[in-house]
Amino acid sequence: MITKAYSQFFKELSKNNHKEWFHANKKRYENEVKAPFLDLLEELLVTLVEWDSRILPDPKKALFRINRDVRFAKDKSPYHTIMKAGFSPNGKKSILPGYYLGIDSDSIHVGGGLFMLRPPQLKKVREYIAEEPHELEELVQDINFTQNFGKLKGEKSKRLDKNLLKASEQTDLIYHKQFYAMAEFPLEPFFGKSELVDEVFSHFKVIRPLNTYLSQALD
Repeated sequence: MITKAYSQFFKELSKNNHKEWFHANKKRYENEVKAPFLDLLEELLVTLVEWDSRILPDPKKALFRINRDVRFAKDKSPYHTIMKAGFSPNGKKSILPGYYLGIDSDSIHVGGGLFMLRPPQLKKVREYIAEEPHELEELVQDINFTQNFGKLKGEKSKRLDKNLLKASEQTDLIYHKQFYAMAEFPLEPFFGKSELVDEVFSHFKVIRPLNTYLSQALD
């Protein structure tokens, strides 16, 4: 279970984000952060694999590295101050829609949808939206979606192909370049509590229809 020790580790890491401190506290990271986070992922995967058999059942395959890629970053801090996981068909870096979980020192971040689309996939999604412009609107305006996530998130284009302009008059969602939902809520109430699994799943369930829609668009 995620405990106060998990939170404390990241609070200290944020003030000591260098290799010497991390290596000196490596056992804390393994025992108080990584292990309970992987246990949580394992519990979530039981149901996620039932939802979609293409999602890999190994929690380690869903886990993102704590090491940051600093090659092109101004911030050269070597470590993330959050544990992150992605659950998508064929792996966490898949271009297919999936689910996301991140937990830092204070907050739980739960989301899903499509974060990264290449031009051919974006074209498919937009053409799918154009066929029935109100279908996606209805999904993201559903009361469960808005109560949990607010609005559909993602970067937008300023221009569209001419063949999509008519559909854009009925829904501006077609301008999106990303199609995802994201919620954030406090971690502290869930310290040492199994209810964290249920809370994450309650959000995943709301995202599931969006992922189904986006999967159909890409098929």
